[in-house]
Amino acid sequence: MSNELTWDTTPLYPSTTSPELAADFDKGAEEVAAFRQRYREKVAGLSAEGLLAALKEYEQLQELLIKPQLYSHLLFAADSESDDTKRLSQKAAEYGNLMGRELLFFDLEIIQLEDGAFNALVEDSRLEVYRHFLEALRKFRPHTLSEREESLLSQKGLTGVQAFSRLFDEVSASLRYKMELDGEERDFTGEELLAMLHHPDAAVRERAFSTFLNKHQEHEILFSAVFNNAALDHAQDMELRSYQHPMEPTNLGNEIPTEVVESLMQVSEANYPLAQEYFRLKAKLLGIPKLKNSDVYAPLSDSGRTYSLEEARALVVKAYGGFSEEFARLADDFFTDRRVDVLPRPGKSGGAFCMGMTPSLPPYLLLNFTGNLRDVSTIAHEVGHGIHYHVAQVQTMLNYHPPLPLAETASVFGEMLLTRLLLENESDKELKKSLLCAKIEDIIATTFRQNVLTRFEERMHLERKNGLLTASTLCDFWWEENHKLYGDAVDMIEPYRYGWSYISHFIHARFYCYSYTCAELLVLSLYQMYLKEREKFLPVYRGILADGGSKTPADTLAPAGIEMSDPAFWQNGYDLLKGLIEELKQLL
Repeated sequence: MSNELTWDTTPLYPSTTSPELAADFDKGAEEVAAFRQRYREKVAGLSAEGLLAALKEYEQLQELLIKPQLYSHLLFAADSESDDTKRLSQKAAEYGNLMGRELLFFDLEIIQLEDGAFNALVEDSRLEVYRHFLEALRKFRPHTLSEREESLLSQKGLTGVQAFSRLFDEVSASLRYKMELDGEERDFTGEELLAMLHHPDAAVRERAFSTFLNKHQEHEILFSAVFNNAALDHAQDMELRSYQHPMEPTNLGNEIPTEVVESLMQVSEANYPLAQEYFRLKAKLLGIPKLKNSDVYAPLSDSGRTYSLEEARALVVKAYGGFSEEFARLADDFFTDRRVDVLPRPGKSGGAFCMGMTPSLPPYLLLNFTGNLRDVSTIAHEVGHGIHYHVAQVQTMLNYHPPLPLAETASVFGEMLLTRLLLENESDKELKKSLLCAKIEDIIATTFRQNVLTRFEERMHLERKNGLLTASTLCDFWWEENHKLYGDAVDMIEPYRYGWSYISHFIHARFYCYSYTCAELLVLSLYQMYLKEREKFLPVYRGILADGGSKTPADTLAPAGIEMSDPAFWQNGYDLLKGLIEELKQLL
């Protein structure tokens, strides 16, 4: 495989056996020990100046510790079958767990400060840059255990839920698929099969999706065990920490009230008929009586074009360039600097991600590019994440990573820029239909489908307390939640009962999925502002990205005049979707 198609991790470390990597593992352990010696059981006695010095040391430690862990994650994502990357990945996981346990005391002692002392510290102007970090920590005070208990839970996690999570990754990456295509049986990766949901032949689409899902059914014992373990672990954690609802820890970490999240989901569900209207329209466009769910992303009969990587790259850079020259340069840098791994292959993680590193290290992208329009949009999406991470590098380490509700903002905005570029430069009416369909389907997938995923996940966690969830039970939950979206507009193929089994967010990032819904609707509102204000909008938008995690979502969005607690705000996004559907109807 060409070097230009794989990422270059040597700027991080020369190799898995390099002295630099070994030295960072050792240096991190030494500095953690020194920090623990210097501050353990002393945080309550620190002045504002003393706490400021400690926080700066803590940040430097975090940057030192995370670098070898991120490096190992990149290598494992690119090749989970290499013994070297497996060993390094496991070493990094154990190292990170141990270092985290050694540093637990610092957050805990801040959380446990007396109210008067804490309030005096956060009001001190010298700690202003860390005020949000301190206040965000403090919100977990009712749910935090002793240092000994927290350390034991973290330590046992290595052989508990984290081990099951790793097993899920390794098995998922190891699966091999055989399917007949063009008269011969061939081997495929999971990503290649899922890409065939965009194939022009309905029989190929259904066969590819069924082949993928049937392989997961063959491993139902393993996947249901992993999902049960994740749910049971969370239930026990909730009991120990006195949480009342499975989503409460995530919402608290996201700094979004539970009632706002519930409002978001209820508004989404109230708009499911909008998706069903589109599905019926898509069936007419395809000339079939009714869609199967393997047909939702089908190309229109005259739109089956593919894109080379060079074309996709140029389109994405141009889309960002129409908004900001700085953003175009940052987009192109991923390719010129070889910070992107492009093609699917055995052993490589599926899907796509942007790995945000630290304020001093540039992010990396993983793709599984197969050349369809959706893959071009995925590049725009992941590049958006990367731009977000770049712009937020003005922040310190503790304020760097954006909160989940805002984490998808730049990525979804990038997709919208790409769509409008394609629409504005296309004069062919039939191709315009295809582009509009692709964007509408993307919004449906990023809002309604993610809402379905969140409801399934919520139901899984709520029901697990009543006993083991068999694979059959999980299939039933999945089927019922998806039926609420599809209604009588789409027939689900029978193998789709196992659609839950390959969604990695359920295992790795509990209740992450609603952040996509949040971001999509947020971006639809932001994009409408951009169309009205143009140049005036750029500094407002850039400021949102530059804030990183230094403020609450509400405070970050305040300069844009956005109020997330208002259900009408979420409805605005769906109103724009309705407008796109009407625009499509006018082209018919």
